[in-house]
Amino acid sequence: MKTVPIISADEAAALIKSGDTLLVGGFGMTGNPVHLVHALAETQTRELTFVGNNVGEAGLSGGRLLRNGQLKKAIGSFFTSNREAVAAAQEGALDVQLIPQGTLAEALRAGGAGIGGFYTPTAAGTVIAGSADVRVLNGQEMVFVPALRGDVALIRAWRADTAGNLQYRLTEQNFNPAMATAATLVIAEVEEIVEVGEIAPEHVHTPGLYVDYLVQATLTLADLGSSADVKGGAKRVDEARMNMARRALQELSPGDVVNLGIGIPTLVADLITPEMNINLHTENGMLGVGPAPEGGGAMDFPVNAGKIPVTALPGASYFDSAASFGMIRGGHVDVAVMGGLQVDAAGNLANWAVPGKPLLGVGGAMDLASGARRLIVTMTHTDPDGTPKIVEECTLPLTARGAVDMIITNQAVFEFVDEQLTLTGLMPGASLQDVRRSTEAHFAERLTEQTVVEI
Repeated sequence: MKTVPIISADEAAALIKSGDTLLVGGFGMTGNPVHLVHALAETQTRELTFVGNNVGEAGLSGGRLLRNGQLKKAIGSFFTSNREAVAAAQEGALDVQLIPQGTLAEALRAGGAGIGGFYTPTAAGTVIAGSADVRVLNGQEMVFVPALRGDVALIRAWRADTAGNLQYRLTEQNFNPAMATAATLVIAEVEEIVEVGEIAPEHVHTPGLYVDYLVQATLTLADLGSSADVKGGAKRVDEARMNMARRALQELSPGDVVNLGIGIPTLVADLITPEMNINLHTENGMLGVGPAPEGGGAMDFPVNAGKIPVTALPGASYFDSAASFGMIRGGHVDVAVMGGLQVDAAGNLANWAVPGKPLLGVGGAMDLASGARRLIVTMTHTDPDGTPKIVEECTLPLTARGAVDMIITNQAVFEFVDEQLTLTGLMPGASLQDVRRSTEAHFAERLTEQTVVEI
């Protein structure tokens, strides 16, 4: 069995050449090869193409590389976590290619498996599809996505043995396993290096044949960023938002697998009790998400897709991002609850970009909107200036076409009944006149004698 060389972070950085395509693992503050990226930021290496979920919060991923002018292009799903990346992209200083999160994971997996590309329903009919080849397969519109490969992958694992076998911790798998397969040169930053045999074969997540070099580097809380502690997960809570969360909860049934987006949907998690038997899924690689811990943070607990430390319920499981989005696209998630910027009379959703404003990033919303069996959108009924968000036709870039099943706002509940936008309930404090006045889209009314939603 081979022995993988153990080198320093500086020696690893010296292996990366100007012009290389760099695959960098991590999701939020977890699973990031922090020390490798920091070492690379100290070099004169330039003209890099950075491939990762996000360019990164200040020190976690590519933020320092961007600040140093070492990046020429970034390929990923999120750019909001680094204001400098947003500004650079909008000013034209950084070439940006936005890819839905699940598509990014699958493109890396395809690249590592020697597959030229694949067709996916995600992003069909949106600007993200661009000029890609689009075909109807099995009655569904599909977009062709080419595989992604890199020259060098920088990944993070918990343990490695001297043969390069890797074991990941909790939700730190995310993009790391796929990236380990999809690069010519793979450098793994790990917390601990042990002798061969100390990691049981069934606990090896990435076989050593993929790994070329190991770097031992210990993470500290300071390395993880501002979201590493439970206190970083403070939510904005008011009664109207909680009412929307309570109403969304009423749509969940025992045994459902449910994915909750950021914002108002995260409030639903606080209302779920073990007796409800609702299985929460988070797209960064966990099924069986429990409530936030009473103390501690990302050094001690798994982290959800909103970068908040959580607990694991009995029977929970961890997996990588490619497997996670396979669950979503494969129709194994029963309900997705997510926020919205606009929903229109045809059930189209827009929730990732506003022209002229900071780039939000597509994240996993496109995959969830098109893949979950049922999509519930929770949002305020209007923008702060009173502009309706339920419109006749979306004017913002679409997330998914015809995907919305229910809309819950601070004023009303709408459902699509026989493909017709239909008012089915009023929220506490709202009147039918209020809803008519603040809704642009035409809608039918199917209100029972109990028109006000019971919360």
